[in-house]
Amino acid sequence: MALKQYLQFKLSQKLSPQQIQLMKLIQLPTQAFEQRLKQELEENPALDTGKENDPSDDTFDEFDNSNEDYNDNDTIDAEDINVDEYLSDDEIPDYRTQANNYSTDDDEKSIPYASGTSFTQHLINQLNTFRLTDQQEEIAHFLVGSVDESGYIRRSLSDITDDLAFTQNVYTNEEEVEDVLKIVQQLDPAGVGARNLQECLSIQLHRKEQNSDVELAIDIIDKAFEQFTKKHYKKLMQKFSINEEQLKDAIEEIERLNPKPGGSYAGNNKIIEHIVPDFAIKIIDGELELTLNGRNAPELHVSREYNNMLKGYKDAKEKSKAQKDAILFIKQKLDAAKWFIEAVRQRQQTLFVTMSAIMNYQKEYFLTGDERKLRPMILKDIADEIDMDVSTISRVANSKYVDTPYGTKLIKEFFSESMINDQGEEVSTREIKKILETVIEEENKKKPLTDDALSKILKEKGYPIARRTVAKYREQLDIPVARLRKKI
Repeated sequence: MALKQYLQFKLSQKLSPQQIQLMKLIQLPTQAFEQRLKQELEENPALDTGKENDPSDDTFDEFDNSNEDYNDNDTIDAEDINVDEYLSDDEIPDYRTQANNYSTDDDEKSIPYASGTSFTQHLINQLNTFRLTDQQEEIAHFLVGSVDESGYIRRSLSDITDDLAFTQNVYTNEEEVEDVLKIVQQLDPAGVGARNLQECLSIQLHRKEQNSDVELAIDIIDKAFEQFTKKHYKKLMQKFSINEEQLKDAIEEIERLNPKPGGSYAGNNKIIEHIVPDFAIKIIDGELELTLNGRNAPELHVSREYNNMLKGYKDAKEKSKAQKDAILFIKQKLDAAKWFIEAVRQRQQTLFVTMSAIMNYQKEYFLTGDERKLRPMILKDIADEIDMDVSTISRVANSKYVDTPYGTKLIKEFFSESMINDQGEEVSTREIKKILETVIEEENKKKPLTDDALSKILKEKGYPIARRTVAKYREQLDIPVARLRKKI
Protein backbone atom coordinates (compact mmCIF):
# COMPACT_ATOMS: atom_id res chain seq x y z
CA MET A 1 0.00 0.00 0.00
CA ALA A 2 1.49 3.34 -1.09
CA LEU A 3 1.07 6.50 0.98
CA LYS A 4 0.28 9.70 -0.91
CA GLN A 5 0.61 13.23 0.35
CA TYR A 6 -1.14 16.14 -1.30
CA LEU A 7 -2.35 19.67 -0.62
CA GLN A 8 -5.99 20.66 -0.80
CA PHE A 9 -7.18 24.25 -0.98
CA LYS A 10 -10.59 24.87 0.55
CA LEU A 11 -12.54 28.11 0.86
CA SER A 12 -14.97 28.16 3.79
CA GLN A 13 -16.88 30.79 5.70
CA LYS A 14 -17.04 30.67 9.47
CA LEU A 15 -19.26 32.77 11.69
CA SER A 16 -17.58 34.69 14.47
CA PRO A 17 -18.83 34.17 18.04
CA GLN A 18 -20.51 37.59 17.87
CA GLN A 19 -22.36 36.71 14.64
CA ILE A 20 -23.61 33.48 16.16
CA GLN A 21 -24.71 35.35 19.27
CA LEU A 22 -26.48 37.95 17.14
CA MET A 23 -28.40 35.32 15.13
CA LYS A 24 -29.57 33.67 18.33
CA LEU A 25 -30.64 36.99 19.86
CA ILE A 26 -32.53 38.15 16.77
CA GLN A 27 -34.86 35.15 16.76
CA LEU A 28 -35.85 35.63 20.42
CA PRO A 29 -39.16 37.40 21.16
CA THR A 30 -39.20 40.04 23.88
CA GLN A 31 -39.87 37.78 26.88
CA ALA A 32 -37.30 35.17 25.80
CA PHE A 33 -34.80 37.99 25.15
CA GLU A 34 -35.32 39.24 28.71
CA GLN A 35 -34.58 35.74 30.03
CA ARG A 36 -31.44 35.56 27.88
CA LEU A 37 -30.36 38.96 29.18
CA LYS A 38 -30.95 37.83 32.75
CA GLN A 39 -28.85 34.71 32.13
CA GLU A 40 -25.99 36.78 30.68
CA LEU A 41 -26.08 39.15 33.67
CA GLU A 42 -25.85 36.17 36.04
CA GLU A 43 -23.01 34.51 34.14
CA ASN A 44 -20.91 37.61 33.45
CA PRO A 45 -20.20 39.69 36.59
CA ALA A 46 -18.80 42.48 34.40
CA LEU A 47 -22.31 43.24 33.11
CA ASP A 48 -24.83 45.28 35.06
CA THR A 49 -28.11 46.92 34.13
CA GLY A 50 -26.92 50.11 35.79
CA LYS A 51 -30.33 50.89 37.32
CA GLU A 52 -28.94 51.07 40.85
CA ASN A 53 -25.80 52.99 39.98
CA ASP A 54 -25.33 56.59 41.11
CA PRO A 55 -25.39 58.79 37.96
CA SER A 56 -22.31 60.58 39.27
CA ASP A 57 -20.32 57.35 39.17
CA ASP A 58 -18.28 56.41 36.13
CA THR A 59 -19.82 53.41 34.48
CA PHE A 60 -18.97 51.19 31.58
CA ASP A 61 -21.31 52.23 28.76
CA GLU A 62 -19.57 52.20 25.42
CA PHE A 63 -17.58 49.53 23.67
CA ASP A 64 -15.53 49.96 20.56
CA ASN A 65 -16.63 48.01 17.48
CA SER A 66 -13.41 46.04 17.05
CA ASN A 67 -13.90 42.42 16.04
CA GLU A 68 -10.79 40.96 17.65
CA ASP A 69 -11.45 37.49 18.97
CA TYR A 70 -10.46 36.48 22.45
CA ASN A 71 -9.18 32.96 22.97
CA ASP A 72 -8.58 31.42 26.37
CA ASN A 73 -5.45 29.78 25.00
CA ASP A 74 -3.89 33.08 23.81
CA THR A 75 -1.03 34.48 25.90
CA ILE A 76 -1.85 38.03 26.99
CA ASP A 77 0.56 40.41 28.63
CA ALA A 78 -1.19 42.46 31.30
CA GLU A 79 1.07 45.40 30.46
CA ASP A 80 -0.40 45.50 26.92
CA ILE A 81 -3.97 46.04 28.09
CA ASN A 82 -5.24 49.57 27.47
CA VAL A 83 -7.47 50.12 30.49
CA ASP A 84 -8.79 53.41 29.08
CA GLU A 85 -10.55 51.39 26.36
CA TYR A 86 -12.83 49.96 29.01
CA LEU A 87 -13.53 53.17 30.93
CA SER A 88 -15.96 55.87 29.87
CA ASP A 89 -17.55 58.90 31.49
CA ASP A 90 -20.75 58.69 29.42
CA GLU A 91 -23.76 57.49 31.39
CA ILE A 92 -26.09 56.47 28.55
CA PRO A 93 -25.04 53.99 25.84
CA ASP A 94 -25.18 55.58 22.38
CA TYR A 95 -27.69 53.07 21.04
CA ARG A 96 -30.21 54.19 23.68
CA THR A 97 -30.19 57.76 22.34
CA GLN A 98 -31.20 56.91 18.77
CA ALA A 99 -34.69 58.00 17.74
CA ASN A 100 -37.44 55.42 17.62
CA ASN A 101 -35.29 52.81 19.31
CA TYR A 102 -37.58 52.39 22.28
CA SER A 103 -41.10 53.23 23.35
CA THR A 104 -42.59 54.46 26.58
CA ASP A 105 -43.29 50.83 27.49
CA ASP A 106 -40.20 50.73 29.69
CA ASP A 107 -41.70 49.49 32.93
CA GLU A 108 -40.96 45.97 34.06
CA LYS A 109 -43.85 43.58 33.98
CA SER A 110 -44.02 40.19 35.63
CA ILE A 111 -46.20 37.33 34.47
CA PRO A 112 -48.98 36.67 36.99
CA TYR A 113 -49.86 33.21 38.19
CA ALA A 114 -53.30 31.78 38.74
CA SER A 115 -54.02 31.24 42.40
CA GLY A 116 -56.09 28.65 44.20
CA THR A 117 -56.22 24.88 44.42
CA SER A 118 -54.78 22.85 41.57
CA PHE A 119 -57.15 20.85 39.38
CA THR A 120 -55.71 17.56 40.66
CA GLN A 121 -56.09 18.60 44.29
CA HIS A 122 -59.65 19.73 43.58
CA LEU A 123 -60.47 16.17 42.40
CA ILE A 124 -58.64 14.52 45.32
CA ASN A 125 -60.59 16.65 47.81
CA GLN A 126 -63.81 15.28 46.35
CA LEU A 127 -62.58 11.68 46.69
CA ASN A 128 -62.57 12.16 50.46
CA THR A 129 -66.38 12.18 50.39
CA PHE A 130 -66.49 8.57 49.10
CA ARG A 131 -66.08 5.42 51.17
CA LEU A 132 -63.19 3.57 49.58
CA THR A 133 -60.98 0.69 50.65
CA ASP A 134 -57.24 1.40 50.93
CA GLN A 135 -56.64 -0.27 47.54
CA GLN A 136 -59.50 1.58 45.87
CA GLU A 137 -58.18 4.85 47.28
CA GLU A 138 -54.71 4.22 45.83
CA ILE A 139 -56.22 3.35 42.46
CA ALA A 140 -58.47 6.43 42.55
CA HIS A 141 -55.53 8.71 43.37
CA PHE A 142 -53.53 7.18 40.51
CA LEU A 143 -56.45 7.69 38.11
CA VAL A 144 -56.85 11.30 39.19
CA GLY A 145 -53.13 11.80 38.60
CA SER A 146 -53.63 10.48 35.06
CA VAL A 147 -56.28 13.07 34.21
CA ASP A 148 -54.91 15.54 31.63
CA GLU A 149 -55.56 19.27 31.46
CA SER A 150 -58.69 18.75 29.33
CA GLY A 151 -60.15 16.40 31.95
CA TYR A 152 -59.56 13.12 30.07
CA ILE A 153 -57.77 9.88 30.94
CA ARG A 154 -56.22 8.97 27.60
CA ARG A 155 -54.53 5.72 28.65
CA SER A 156 -55.86 2.21 28.36
CA LEU A 157 -56.95 0.35 31.49
CA SER A 158 -54.36 -2.35 30.81
CA ASP A 159 -51.53 0.23 30.84
CA ILE A 160 -52.87 1.76 34.05
CA THR A 161 -53.12 -1.69 35.66
CA ASP A 162 -49.50 -2.45 34.74
CA ASP A 163 -48.27 0.92 36.04
CA LEU A 164 -50.09 0.43 39.33
CA ALA A 165 -48.20 -2.85 39.81
CA PHE A 166 -44.77 -1.56 38.76
CA THR A 167 -44.80 1.91 40.33
CA GLN A 168 -47.23 1.67 43.25
CA ASN A 169 -47.02 -2.03 44.22
CA VAL A 170 -50.80 -2.20 43.80
CA TYR A 171 -51.77 -5.50 42.21
CA THR A 172 -55.21 -5.35 40.66
CA ASN A 173 -57.07 -6.13 37.44
CA GLU A 174 -58.82 -4.14 34.73
CA GLU A 175 -62.29 -4.85 36.17
CA GLU A 176 -61.44 -3.30 39.54
CA VAL A 177 -59.74 -0.31 37.87
CA GLU A 178 -62.84 0.25 35.74
CA ASP A 179 -65.08 0.12 38.84
CA VAL A 180 -62.94 2.80 40.52
CA LEU A 181 -62.90 4.81 37.28
CA LYS A 182 -66.70 5.00 37.42
CA ILE A 183 -66.34 6.59 40.88
CA VAL A 184 -63.82 9.11 39.53
CA GLN A 185 -66.27 9.91 36.74
CA GLN A 186 -68.78 11.01 39.38
CA LEU A 187 -66.53 13.91 40.38
CA ASP A 188 -67.05 17.50 39.29
CA PRO A 189 -66.82 18.98 36.74
CA ALA A 190 -69.16 16.57 34.93
CA GLY A 191 -67.35 14.56 32.26
CA VAL A 192 -63.99 14.42 34.04
CA GLY A 193 -62.21 11.07 33.82
CA ALA A 194 -63.71 10.19 30.42
CA ARG A 195 -61.55 8.22 28.04
CA ASN A 196 -62.85 9.84 24.85
CA LEU A 197 -65.25 12.54 23.66
CA GLN A 198 -68.19 10.14 23.33
CA GLU A 199 -67.88 8.99 26.94
CA CYS A 200 -67.38 12.59 28.12
CA LEU A 201 -70.61 13.78 26.49
CA SER A 202 -72.51 10.72 27.67
CA ILE A 203 -71.45 11.26 31.31
CA GLN A 204 -72.63 14.87 31.19
CA LEU A 205 -75.98 13.96 29.61
CA HIS A 206 -76.66 11.26 32.22
CA ARG A 207 -76.00 13.87 34.97
CA LYS A 208 -78.60 16.29 33.51
CA GLU A 209 -82.25 16.39 34.53
CA GLN A 210 -83.92 13.84 32.30
CA ASN A 211 -86.56 14.80 29.71
CA SER A 212 -87.42 13.69 26.18
CA ASP A 213 -84.76 15.90 24.57
CA VAL A 214 -81.99 14.72 26.93
CA GLU A 215 -83.00 11.06 26.55
CA LEU A 216 -82.89 11.39 22.76
CA ALA A 217 -79.49 13.10 23.02
CA ILE A 218 -78.21 10.17 25.16
CA ASP A 219 -79.41 7.68 22.53
CA ILE A 220 -77.71 9.65 19.76
CA ILE A 221 -74.38 9.82 21.63
CA ASP A 222 -74.45 6.24 22.92
CA LYS A 223 -75.89 4.50 19.85
CA ALA A 224 -75.15 6.69 16.81
CA PHE A 225 -72.11 8.79 17.71
CA GLU A 226 -70.36 8.31 14.35
CA GLN A 227 -73.44 9.35 12.38
CA PHE A 228 -73.81 12.37 14.67
CA THR A 229 -70.19 13.51 14.19
CA LYS A 230 -70.54 13.17 10.42
CA LYS A 231 -73.85 15.07 10.53
CA HIS A 232 -75.85 12.37 8.78
CA TYR A 233 -79.09 13.93 10.00
CA LYS A 234 -81.43 12.00 7.69
CA LYS A 235 -80.01 8.69 8.91
CA LEU A 236 -80.47 9.80 12.52
CA MET A 237 -84.11 10.73 11.90
CA GLN A 238 -84.72 7.35 10.28
CA LYS A 239 -82.87 5.41 12.99
CA PHE A 240 -84.78 6.98 15.89
CA SER A 241 -88.06 7.62 14.02
CA ILE A 242 -88.06 11.34 14.84
CA ASN A 243 -88.75 14.54 12.94
CA GLU A 244 -86.39 17.40 12.19
CA GLU A 245 -87.61 19.53 15.12
CA GLN A 246 -87.01 16.75 17.66
CA LEU A 247 -83.52 16.15 16.28
CA LYS A 248 -82.77 19.88 16.44
CA ASP A 249 -83.79 20.05 20.13
CA ALA A 250 -81.62 17.03 20.99
CA ILE A 251 -78.61 18.49 19.15
CA GLU A 252 -79.05 21.77 21.05
CA GLU A 253 -78.79 19.79 24.31
CA ILE A 254 -75.53 18.23 23.09
CA GLU A 255 -74.12 21.58 21.96
CA ARG A 256 -74.56 22.95 25.51
CA LEU A 257 -72.12 20.34 26.87
CA ASN A 258 -68.45 20.97 27.60
CA PRO A 259 -66.10 18.84 25.45
CA LYS A 260 -63.15 19.79 27.71
CA PRO A 261 -64.38 19.67 31.33
CA GLY A 262 -60.87 20.18 32.72
CA GLY A 263 -60.53 23.48 30.93
CA SER A 264 -63.49 24.94 32.82
CA TYR A 265 -61.66 24.76 36.17
CA ALA A 266 -60.04 28.13 36.84
CA GLY A 267 -57.56 27.09 39.55
CA ASN A 268 -55.06 25.22 37.43
CA ASN A 269 -52.08 27.08 38.91
CA LYS A 270 -50.76 27.61 35.43
CA ILE A 271 -48.87 30.59 34.13
CA ILE A 272 -51.23 32.96 32.38
CA GLU A 273 -49.74 33.46 28.96
CA HIS A 274 -49.29 37.02 27.78
CA ILE A 275 -48.08 38.08 24.38
CA VAL A 276 -45.65 40.97 24.72
CA PRO A 277 -45.50 42.85 21.39
CA ASP A 278 -42.00 43.53 20.12
CA PHE A 279 -43.16 46.56 18.13
CA ALA A 280 -46.01 49.06 18.16
CA ILE A 281 -47.49 50.78 15.12
CA LYS A 282 -49.64 53.88 15.61
CA ILE A 283 -51.41 56.17 13.16
CA ILE A 284 -50.58 59.80 13.94
CA ASP A 285 -51.97 62.52 11.64
CA GLY A 286 -52.55 59.96 8.90
CA GLU A 287 -48.97 58.67 9.04
CA LEU A 288 -47.60 55.43 10.47
CA GLU A 289 -45.22 55.56 13.43
CA LEU A 290 -43.18 52.53 14.47
CA THR A 291 -41.63 52.04 17.91
CA LEU A 292 -39.59 49.19 19.34
CA ASN A 293 -40.63 47.87 22.74
CA GLY A 294 -38.40 49.51 25.37
CA ARG A 295 -37.79 46.12 26.98
CA ASN A 296 -35.65 45.31 23.93
CA ALA A 297 -33.33 48.22 24.74
CA PRO A 298 -31.69 47.47 28.10
CA GLU A 299 -29.10 49.78 29.66
CA LEU A 300 -25.98 47.71 30.20
CA HIS A 301 -22.99 48.91 32.20
CA VAL A 302 -19.91 47.48 33.79
CA SER A 303 -20.43 46.76 37.46
CA ARG A 304 -19.13 49.34 39.95
CA GLU A 305 -16.75 46.80 41.50
CA TYR A 306 -15.16 46.01 38.14
CA ASN A 307 -14.90 49.69 37.34
CA ASN A 308 -13.09 50.33 40.64
CA MET A 309 -10.78 47.36 40.04
CA LEU A 310 -9.80 48.75 36.65
CA LYS A 311 -9.15 52.20 38.11
CA GLY A 312 -7.14 50.70 40.96
CA TYR A 313 -4.98 48.76 38.52
CA LYS A 314 -4.45 51.85 36.35
CA ASP A 315 -3.48 54.07 39.31
CA ALA A 316 -1.21 51.53 41.01
CA LYS A 317 2.49 52.37 40.68
CA GLU A 318 3.63 48.81 41.32
CA LYS A 319 1.50 46.02 39.93
CA SER A 320 1.69 42.67 41.68
CA LYS A 321 1.36 39.32 39.93
CA ALA A 322 -2.05 38.82 41.55
CA GLN A 323 -3.23 42.14 40.12
CA LYS A 324 -1.97 41.20 36.67
CA ASP A 325 -3.77 37.83 36.84
CA ALA A 326 -6.93 39.62 37.95
CA ILE A 327 -6.75 42.12 35.08
CA LEU A 328 -6.45 39.29 32.55
CA PHE A 329 -9.62 37.73 33.99
CA ILE A 330 -11.35 41.12 33.87
CA LYS A 331 -10.35 41.61 30.23
CA GLN A 332 -11.87 38.26 29.32
CA LYS A 333 -15.17 39.18 31.00
CA LEU A 334 -15.18 42.66 29.49
CA ASP A 335 -14.54 41.31 26.00
CA ALA A 336 -17.51 38.99 26.47
CA ALA A 337 -19.58 41.95 27.66
CA LYS A 338 -18.46 43.96 24.64
CA TRP A 339 -19.56 41.18 22.30
CA PHE A 340 -22.91 40.88 24.03
CA ILE A 341 -23.72 44.60 24.04
CA GLU A 342 -22.73 44.93 20.40
CA ALA A 343 -25.00 41.99 19.57
CA VAL A 344 -27.84 43.67 21.50
CA ARG A 345 -27.26 46.90 19.57
CA GLN A 346 -27.27 45.10 16.22
CA ARG A 347 -30.36 43.14 17.27
CA GLN A 348 -32.25 46.38 17.92
CA GLN A 349 -31.12 47.84 14.62
CA THR A 350 -32.03 44.70 12.66
CA LEU A 351 -35.47 44.43 14.27
CA PHE A 352 -36.29 48.08 13.67
CA VAL A 353 -35.05 48.19 10.05
CA THR A 354 -36.86 44.94 9.17
CA MET A 355 -40.17 45.98 10.72
CA SER A 356 -39.93 49.44 9.10
CA ALA A 357 -39.59 47.78 5.69
CA ILE A 358 -42.58 45.50 6.37
CA MET A 359 -44.68 48.44 7.60
CA ASN A 360 -43.91 50.51 4.51
CA TYR A 361 -44.50 47.54 2.20
CA GLN A 362 -47.95 46.93 3.76
CA LYS A 363 -48.74 50.61 4.34
CA GLU A 364 -52.30 50.37 2.95
CA TYR A 365 -53.17 47.55 5.33
CA PHE A 366 -51.75 49.28 8.42
CA LEU A 367 -53.66 52.47 7.57
CA THR A 368 -57.00 50.70 7.04
CA GLY A 369 -56.89 47.32 8.81
CA ASP A 370 -58.52 45.73 5.73
CA GLU A 371 -56.85 42.35 5.13
CA ARG A 372 -57.84 42.58 1.48
CA LYS A 373 -55.30 45.42 1.19
CA LEU A 374 -52.41 43.11 2.13
CA ARG A 375 -49.94 42.97 -0.75
CA PRO A 376 -48.29 39.71 -1.78
CA MET A 377 -45.03 39.63 0.17
CA ILE A 378 -42.39 36.96 0.62
CA LEU A 379 -39.23 37.00 2.74
CA LYS A 380 -37.06 37.77 -0.27
CA ASP A 381 -39.01 40.99 -0.96
CA ILE A 382 -38.02 42.42 2.43
CA ALA A 383 -34.51 40.94 2.28
CA ASP A 384 -33.88 42.71 -1.05
CA GLU A 385 -35.41 45.94 0.27
CA ILE A 386 -33.00 46.23 3.22
CA ASP A 387 -30.11 44.22 1.77
CA MET A 388 -30.15 41.47 4.38
CA ASP A 389 -30.20 37.69 4.22
CA VAL A 390 -33.55 35.89 3.90
CA SER A 391 -32.72 33.82 6.99
CA THR A 392 -32.40 37.02 9.06
CA ILE A 393 -35.84 38.23 7.91
CA SER A 394 -37.25 34.81 8.75
CA ARG A 395 -35.84 35.01 12.30
CA VAL A 396 -37.51 38.37 12.82
CA ALA A 397 -40.86 37.36 11.29
CA ASN A 398 -41.38 33.92 12.82
CA SER A 399 -41.46 34.80 16.50
CA LYS A 400 -42.21 38.52 16.80
CA TYR A 401 -45.50 40.34 17.40
CA VAL A 402 -46.55 43.88 16.54
CA ASP A 403 -49.22 45.89 18.33
CA THR A 404 -51.42 47.59 15.71
CA PRO A 405 -54.64 49.64 15.92
CA TYR A 406 -56.39 46.41 14.85
CA GLY A 407 -54.94 44.10 17.50
CA THR A 408 -51.67 42.29 18.20
CA LYS A 409 -50.48 40.41 15.11
CA LEU A 410 -47.79 37.81 14.44
CA ILE A 411 -45.48 39.37 11.88
CA LYS A 412 -45.23 36.26 9.70
CA GLU A 413 -48.99 36.58 9.03
CA PHE A 414 -48.26 39.58 6.80
CA PHE A 415 -46.32 37.35 4.40
CA SER A 416 -48.21 35.56 1.66
CA GLU A 417 -47.77 34.15 -1.82
CA SER A 418 -49.30 35.82 -4.86
CA MET A 419 -51.54 34.81 -7.74
CA ILE A 420 -52.88 36.54 -10.85
CA ASN A 421 -56.58 37.48 -11.00
CA ASP A 422 -58.70 37.59 -14.18
CA GLN A 423 -57.57 41.17 -14.82
CA GLY A 424 -53.91 40.17 -14.80
CA GLU A 425 -53.23 41.85 -11.44
CA GLU A 426 -51.06 40.26 -8.76
CA VAL A 427 -53.09 39.66 -5.58
CA SER A 428 -52.24 38.16 -2.19
CA THR A 429 -53.44 34.70 -1.24
CA ARG A 430 -54.44 36.30 2.10
CA GLU A 431 -56.95 38.43 0.20
CA ILE A 432 -58.41 35.33 -1.46
CA LYS A 433 -58.63 33.46 1.87
CA LYS A 434 -60.47 36.41 3.42
CA ILE A 435 -63.02 36.42 0.58
CA LEU A 436 -63.38 32.63 0.86
CA GLU A 437 -63.98 32.95 4.60
CA THR A 438 -66.63 35.65 4.02
CA VAL A 439 -68.44 33.53 1.41
CA ILE A 440 -68.57 30.53 3.77
CA GLU A 441 -69.83 32.70 6.65
CA GLU A 442 -72.70 33.98 4.49
CA GLU A 443 -73.69 30.59 3.02
CA ASN A 444 -76.97 28.81 3.77
CA LYS A 445 -75.98 26.43 6.59
CA LYS A 446 -78.79 24.05 5.66
CA LYS A 447 -77.12 23.62 2.27
CA PRO A 448 -73.42 24.46 2.71
CA LEU A 449 -71.37 25.17 -0.40
CA THR A 450 -69.11 22.43 -1.72
CA ASP A 451 -65.55 23.16 -2.76
CA ASP A 452 -66.68 23.07 -6.42
CA ALA A 453 -69.38 25.65 -5.69
CA LEU A 454 -66.90 27.82 -3.79
CA SER A 455 -64.47 27.62 -6.71
CA LYS A 456 -67.18 28.85 -9.11
CA ILE A 457 -68.12 31.75 -6.81
CA LEU A 458 -64.48 32.84 -6.53
CA LYS A 459 -64.13 32.70 -10.32
CA GLU A 460 -67.19 34.94 -10.62
CA LYS A 461 -65.49 37.39 -8.23
CA GLY A 462 -62.41 37.45 -10.46
CA TYR A 463 -60.24 34.81 -8.78
CA PRO A 464 -59.76 31.78 -11.06
CA ILE A 465 -58.90 29.12 -8.47
CA ALA A 466 -59.12 25.35 -8.89
CA ARG A 467 -61.21 23.22 -6.53
CA ARG A 468 -58.08 21.63 -5.03
CA THR A 469 -56.69 25.08 -4.21
CA VAL A 470 -60.00 26.05 -2.58
CA ALA A 471 -59.81 22.87 -0.46
CA LYS A 472 -56.21 23.73 0.55
CA TYR A 473 -57.13 27.29 1.58
CA ARG A 474 -60.21 26.05 3.44
CA GLU A 475 -58.09 23.58 5.44
CA GLN A 476 -55.53 26.31 6.21
CA LEU A 477 -58.41 28.41 7.57
CA ASP A 478 -59.45 25.40 9.72
CA ILE A 479 -62.90 25.29 8.06
CA PRO A 480 -64.46 21.81 7.76
CA VAL A 481 -65.94 20.33 4.57
CA ALA A 482 -69.48 21.27 3.53
CA ARG A 483 -71.10 18.20 5.13
CA LEU A 484 -69.65 19.06 8.54
CA ARG A 485 -70.81 22.68 8.28
CA LYS A 486 -74.41 21.60 7.80
CA LYS A 487 -76.99 22.69 10.37
CA ILE A 488 -80.63 21.79 10.75
